[in-house]
Amino acid sequence: MAELDIDTRAAQLGIDWSQVNLDSIQLPPGENFGIESDDEGVYHDDQLEFDTGFGNIIVVDNLPVVPKTKFEKLENVLKKIYSQLGVIKEKGLWMPIDPNTGMTLGYCFIEFNTPQEAQNAKEKTHGYKLDKSHIFAVNMFDDFDRLMNVKEEWEAPQTKPYVPGENLQKWLTDEKARDQLVTRSGPDTEVLWNDARQKNTELVHKRPYWTESYVQWSPLGTYLVTLHKQGAAVWGGADTFTRLMRYQHNMVKLVDFSPGEKYLVTYHSQEPSNPRDASKVEIKVFDVRTGRMMRDFKGSADEFSIGGPGGVAGASWPVFRWAGGKDDKYFAKLSKNTISVYETETFGLIDKKSIKVDNVVDVCWSPTDSILSLFVPEQGGGNQPAKVALVQIPSKVELRQKNLFSVSDCKMYWQSSGEYLAVKVNRYTKTKKTTYSGFELFRIKERDIPIEVLELDNKNDKIIAFAWEPKGHRFAVIHGDQPRPDVSFYTMKTTQHGGRVTKLGTLKAKQANALFWSPTGKYIILAGLKNFNGQLEFFNVDELETMATTEHFMATDIEWDPTGRYVATAVTSVHEMENGFTIWSFNGKLLYRNLKDHFFQLAWRPRPPSFLSPEKEEEIAKNLKKYSKKYELEDQDVSLLLSEQDREKRKALKEEWEKWMMQWKSLHEEEKLARQNLRDGEISDEEEDEDEAKQVKEVEFEDVIEVSEEVVQE
Repeated sequence: MAELDIDTRAAQLGIDWSQVNLDSIQLPPGENFGIESDDEGVYHDDQLEFDTGFGNIIVVDNLPVVPKTKFEKLENVLKKIYSQLGVIKEKGLWMPIDPNTGMTLGYCFIEFNTPQEAQNAKEKTHGYKLDKSHIFAVNMFDDFDRLMNVKEEWEAPQTKPYVPGENLQKWLTDEKARDQLVTRSGPDTEVLWNDARQKNTELVHKRPYWTESYVQWSPLGTYLVTLHKQGAAVWGGADTFTRLMRYQHNMVKLVDFSPGEKYLVTYHSQEPSNPRDASKVEIKVFDVRTGRMMRDFKGSADEFSIGGPGGVAGASWPVFRWAGGKDDKYFAKLSKNTISVYETETFGLIDKKSIKVDNVVDVCWSPTDSILSLFVPEQGGGNQPAKVALVQIPSKVELRQKNLFSVSDCKMYWQSSGEYLAVKVNRYTKTKKTTYSGFELFRIKERDIPIEVLELDNKNDKIIAFAWEPKGHRFAVIHGDQPRPDVSFYTMKTTQHGGRVTKLGTLKAKQANALFWSPTGKYIILAGLKNFNGQLEFFNVDELETMATTEHFMATDIEWDPTGRYVATAVTSVHEMENGFTIWSFNGKLLYRNLKDHFFQLAWRPRPPSFLSPEKEEEIAKNLKKYSKKYELEDQDVSLLLSEQDREKRKALKEEWEKWMMQWKSLHEEEKLARQNLRDGEISDEEEDEDEAKQVKEVEFEDVIEVSEEVVQE
């Protein structure tokens, strides 16, 4: 209401404002008669800050009531429990004291750095049993307002209609049985169908600046993860690729999934201000579906740099090694003289303590079982031998151990089905000046886990590469001297030799330094990368014969599709020229090329394991001809369609050319008279030749084709 309106209304009522004491006027509670206070905006701003300012505080109830003499002891116990779940702020733990008795009141407030840490602490310790008489009751501080405003009368909750989400496995139902791949080139990230029939890719989803470093598929192909300054994000779907969840971790550099896709591990390192100091590392473990941080680990890069195939900023990656299988029950971290094995039910150490192993330098999990293999090098100048051991988790029982002597280096290779473990051992000769290599082969599924020793025919050969056949019993080894080493194939199971390793054959003088088995076995690519400039040999191990020999010049990456039908070779931006990828058939036939400037990455979308039983797969393999007829007809139709499309394209080009020629000929005729006038009525020599060529001349001539004589007798 305006001031003029108030004065008019007061005059009508006979009220003299000069005689009214405005301070004596009291409005009913909660009523302002439409007149907003000048401080209303400030009040609302303060309320917003208040509402969001205590999300990082928890209230822990049912604590022991203790006097001042035991106050510090109880405080230390609480700090020990909660500091494992997050960073407690300085002076962030406060226990109120009764001023009359000097005793604590049985509860405390704990302030963490972030709301996520507080939420995690609440979920992990609500119901925690300190002793028989004290079981923690933990709540968020922000929950008290909500609990205090509970209505006296119960109201039935509103039922929301079920809205089904997108089927994240829908891409597996593609009618053409195609596979997807993701590529990064320039600012663009693209998800593509590999359409080998059409000899090209089909775009599924494209987005510029989708990630700030790289992308990665989850192990079963459900999610695609991208990295950003604020953290990581996962996307899913067949073609929409909507964002499903975000994970807050500033300046994240690396990510890793658990085998069953339940957890995501993120990594960040910060360079120190003093170059002599180690980098600071922070690792977080998130629940993939809920986005909740389950636990974080902090320390220097030196604490995370023991073992592992590779790393960044001095730390090995992946820092955590996940146990095999889909259960995602255990993960291990290698530290100095210790192996810390965590279980995901509480994200704490098994039996609340690590496994002590002096001088341990490497650990590997079985891909299918909770069996941990570890390697310990020689100690005491060779007086204490090196060893490889197998440890069962969670019992921590040692299943098998093998002592190794005169060892310079060791590398462990698990077979994908967990049936075998190959240990490549480099040993010193008697003079200690040179080394030679051999293998210790563990048969994991057999009784007492027997071990077999394998030495090459020439044990002085250097081992360049080793690879197990997926879903099989064979392995391949590249050995010898560059530039033309040999390639040998072995089997762990033959009808003639039973349980003994047997050599199948050796290929002499091959330009190869890397091995790439098909995911289904049987076929392998002998590749010559880097100095060999992309030499490729497609080899059938069943028949021990070469299917094709070819080259992808300067190839940097080779990756089979998950079905073993196609192979992608790529030249990434480490080379300035010929960036892009090429798709080949399993037997080495070039299907198509896709050139892209500034090409950074290619990754096939993994497929989850088949639900078919081994018996059903064997039945399909036996009756493959019956099943393949349908697809052969489809291939034939596609081939005819492509041929027809090519014919139509050539026909259209020819018609366009003829039309263009007729237009120019017509124009040429129209300008003929003008040209003659410019030459005083004379035609050009070229036009005279054209006129003569148009005249048809008939010429008769005789030619003797053949002369023969025949004697006729009367």
